[in-house]
Amino acid sequence: MTSLTGVKMKKLILLLLISSGLYSQTGSLSLKESLEIGLQNSREVKIAESELKYSLASIDEIASQMLPQLSFNASYTRLSDVPPFEVSVPIFPSPIKIQDAILNNYNFRLSVQQPLFTGFKLSSLKTSAKLNAEATDLEYSKSYNDKALAICEAFWKLYKTQIQVELLEENLVSLRNHLRDTEKFMANGLATKNDVLKIKVRVSSLEVSLIDAQNMMKLAMSSFNKELGIELNKITKLEVSDFSPYMESAALDELQNEAIKNRAELKSITLRKHAGENNVTAENSGWYPQVFAFGNFYYSNPNQRILPIEDEFNDTWDVGVSLKWNLWDWGNTSAKSEKAVQRVKQLENNFLLLTDAVKLEVYKFFLSAKSSTEKVKVNELAVQSAKENYRITEQKYNQQLTTSSELIDAEVDVLSSETNLLQAKVENELAKLRLENSLGRKIY
Repeated sequence: MTSLTGVKMKKLILLLLISSGLYSQTGSLSLKESLEIGLQNSREVKIAESELKYSLASIDEIASQMLPQLSFNASYTRLSDVPPFEVSVPIFPSPIKIQDAILNNYNFRLSVQQPLFTGFKLSSLKTSAKLNAEATDLEYSKSYNDKALAICEAFWKLYKTQIQVELLEENLVSLRNHLRDTEKFMANGLATKNDVLKIKVRVSSLEVSLIDAQNMMKLAMSSFNKELGIELNKITKLEVSDFSPYMESAALDELQNEAIKNRAELKSITLRKHAGENNVTAENSGWYPQVFAFGNFYYSNPNQRILPIEDEFNDTWDVGVSLKWNLWDWGNTSAKSEKAVQRVKQLENNFLLLTDAVKLEVYKFFLSAKSSTEKVKVNELAVQSAKENYRITEQKYNQQLTTSSELIDAEVDVLSSETNLLQAKVENELAKLRLENSLGRKIY
């Protein structure tokens, strides 16, 4: 007979062939390899990366407005035909022609403008853009970390379903062996028909459980493949060398302080609040005059500044300083300033709300990690006890000192305890990952 005492968590998880034969085996993936593939293919990460590049471009956009702006204009105008400009003099019989009509006008202008003072608008906007870019960079890191956590969760959930299928398969093989032995015992008058029927019922029940477990595995595999950005129906085997060690215990208040210090969301809100304060300064620029230096170079035919006007190209230039002061705008500047101030207040309150939420999240995952660690230890003892009980019961059954019902119960206890241990270990892995993520630590 096949004993279950030798069943262990395997280092390499083999995806068992489904009874329908629709699936084939492919290469295995470790957690590290899964993270590399998933993060490389992640649309969420790519969106966050694009948002970061957008923010960096905004800095260059504002900085460019602080530099001299060079522009070029060209125009051609055809005028309607008019008589030439003539002056009548009494002593001359005919009018004296002063200027022929020039019907074709060509104008080329090269202009440069440099802002000298904009009411601190441009400098404040540039500082705000830099702060927003830093905040976006933190949000990109958080998006990257959250995606890594999602991949890890999908990995361990698939691993759990694959091991559950393995355990059911092995238990089913063992139970079928018991059925054959019991049928032999019945043929020799050492077992009753009822003993055989009980084992058959248990075999049927396990077969149904195996079908359910296989369906759960298929769904978990599709979810895992989705997180990796690969074909949903692709068959994926997982490779797990070992479970990570238990987390070192730490005081709750220390963990909460670490989270408040490290969480990217809190840092991001702080940076955006400072950016908002600079936006307030930028909106208040409407109260100040705007001063610009400018210069123009003209190349025109005819050039209106050269008299008499001639049908030829001539160049001229001018330089100067301009001032614009909006003395009354019907409260437009006040409204913009108030909007910017209220935005800062919103961010301040969002920071406080998020701080409380972070503390609660850390507390939740702290309790979860702590309890899951204890569950692993308890279930390890339960597996040892169930296997020892099965060993003794199996020996007694082989000597016909106990019934098949007791043997089946012992076998069920082994399967149940191993399943519970597997689930506890997976939940412990997920609890540790979630706690580390809530503390602002990098998952990958």
